[in-house]
Amino acid sequence: MIASLSGLLLVKTPNAVIIDVGGVGYEAFISGRTYDALPETGHACFLHVQTVVREDAIHLFGFSAKEEKEIFLLLITVSGIGPRLALTILSGIGVVELCRAITNKDLSRLTALPGIGKKTAQRICVDLAEKVGGLGGFSDGATPSRPLPVLAGETDAMSDAVSALVNLGYPQATAWQALRAVEQQLGEGSMPLKVEELIRQALRVLAVR
Repeated sequence: MIASLSGLLLVKTPNAVIIDVGGVGYEAFISGRTYDALPETGHACFLHVQTVVREDAIHLFGFSAKEEKEIFLLLITVSGIGPRLALTILSGIGVVELCRAITNKDLSRLTALPGIGKKTAQRICVDLAEKVGGLGGFSDGATPSRPLPVLAGETDAMSDAVSALVNLGYPQATAWQALRAVEQQLGEGSMPLKVEELIRQALRVLAVR
């Protein structure tokens, strides 16, 4: 069972990476947030890893943060949520906000995530509400015990903008990357943009990629 990988980052895509560990290339599937946290190719990197064994394949799922792996393991215990959907969820929401949404049974926030309907959101809340305390510094809706970065993807406007870009044909991970690039261009302390403006700015970023 592979629990972590430490080596040279050979390939980096929004959905997967290949890491050279002692001359062997390991492929691991990742979330958009782990993608954002990784260095450029050619540099050393480390990932927490969960090995998922199926009848026809062995897949590795990588995480830049231990908390992301922990919530991933909880998510895949919920009926109807497999590893790929769990990664999609983690691409669209941070660990702290996800824990808060589950504890508060915020179905509107959960159903805003790609692939999550009302019944699945309800199952997540029922199954995990008592299990997410402490993950990522979150505890019963209180202020996190240690500061964690709040990414642009943790706003309703960003979620709506991602949905619009996906409807236009862009992959979900690509949409998040474009919107985070917009956030970086705006800088800290800037006024939040409306959904329509976020979409326009993101399309400009995508046009030059």
